Amino acid sequence: QVQLAESGGGLVQAGGSLRLSCARSGGTANTMGWFRQAPGKKREFVARIAWNSGLTAYGDFVKGRFTISRDIAKSTLYLQMNSLTPEDTAAYYCAARRGAGFFTAAANYDYWGQGTQVTVSS
Repeated sequence: QVQLAESGGGLVQAGGSLRLSCARSGGTANTMGWFRQAPGKKREFVARIAWNSGLTAYGDFVKGRFTISRDIAKSTLYLQMNSLTPEDTAAYYCAARRGAGFFTAAANYDYWGQGTQVTVSS
């Protein structure tokens, strides 16, 4: 059973940066991604990466501010977030997909972490 553990969230001022990490254990994944959910809103796709090839994709709102990456040897996923705004405030979730395919919908991911809170103050 794949387990995902996020870390790195916190409180940051607008314009600041944070780096989220997600450690994967217990199995492999073809694709991993980040999603976020703000109170009262639907879970939103942030970024995804094909684990072997490193091919990436981002949500439209990212606009070059975030970078998803992975360390294959450590089985760890990262999300570097720069130029943060209060609109980025949300719980950020790491997700993993076993099968092939490159998806943005949350329903296509098999495993989820518990989430890490990111709060951006104005």
